[in-house]
Amino acid sequence: MSQTPSPDWNPVDPSVLQDQRHAYDEMRTRCPVAYSDFLNWSLFRHKDVVSVVEDPQTYSSASRHLAIPNGMDPPQHTRYRHALEPFFTDDMMETFEPRCRAVATALVRDLLAQGETDAVTEFAEPFTLKSLCLFLGWPIQQWERLLGWTHGNQQAAFLRDRVIARALARIFTAFVHEELEHHREAGATAPHDVTSSLMATTVDGKQLTDEQIVSVVRNWTAGHGTVAAGLGILILHLAKHQDIQQRLRASPSLIAAAVDEILRVDGPLVANHRTTTRDVEIDGRHISQGQRISLMWIAADRDPHAFDDPDRVRLDRDESGNLLFGQGIHDCMGASLARLEMRVALEELLARTRKIELSGTEPPSRGTFPSNGLLVLPLRIS
Repeated sequence: MSQTPSPDWNPVDPSVLQDQRHAYDEMRTRCPVAYSDFLNWSLFRHKDVVSVVEDPQTYSSASRHLAIPNGMDPPQHTRYRHALEPFFTDDMMETFEPRCRAVATALVRDLLAQGETDAVTEFAEPFTLKSLCLFLGWPIQQWERLLGWTHGNQQAAFLRDRVIARALARIFTAFVHEELEHHREAGATAPHDVTSSLMATTVDGKQLTDEQIVSVVRNWTAGHGTVAAGLGILILHLAKHQDIQQRLRASPSLIAAAVDEILRVDGPLVANHRTTTRDVEIDGRHISQGQRISLMWIAADRDPHAFDDPDRVRLDRDESGNLLFGQGIHDCMGASLARLEMRVALEELLARTRKIELSGTEPPSRGTFPSNGLLVLPLRIS
């Protein structure tokens, strides 16, 4: 049995959590393959992260809990992903965009009426989770229940509290079951929406079970927590950089590129993990079979060996190496929906306002692992 290494760092040290981006930058230079009690092994360099995501045979994504499809390995992962990809086609996005835009328009109108607001609680979170409800075909007011679960789930992940996590899982399961029963009770009059389509989706000739649908929706909801975090970061960047804000207001066609580039510089999701299926060596560090490896997306996307002047937002940058939505067979299946929502939110926000700036009433505050999003973002909007 291999000996447990001495910790190289402490991911939950206050100095790290206070400024995760620059703490991870420092680790990428000082100790790019690092061990900690909290995360086990962590990889900070772009090339190391890419080598892992491109080798699913050596680095497994399989979870001991049902997690469709991101917690599966091929060939099981391939079958489930193939069954779910039709929900995120260009045609599906084109059909959904007007409903998503209507949510953004209403929320921006409310922001303008307030003048000063918290962009996280009054815009980013309600927009993304109301959009998810509409996408699923659920009553839009259910977004607050999804919000409560999202916050609780992130807290349980940080605290590593399995009791809270199990309780939240039961609450979420019951919630999804309610919506499935509503669709069943409607019978022939049930709307032809994403939830109805999920209930009819087959893998290996069998319809998805309720448990499997819960897993899929849980994955999509957690992803929307990351979208909300990303949207908050985007708005913060525009409020701090009036030149970019005005450039995007004048040239909205640049907004899609700005989403990817700003979130490369300041990513919303800290890490995902893999498990080694055999002994490996990375940068001279021996990692035994069965060890957990954390892929530090934020550090990888700020690696100067992958991106020139990585701390600078450049809207003409080649984004082919950007890991915002992952890479390899486990790249984010819902990236098209996430990009749509963030683009539409910024388009409406910029088109209907003259200026977005920090209010100065209190400084913005950040969340901590596993998120890098904003908790509070006080703005003045006109």
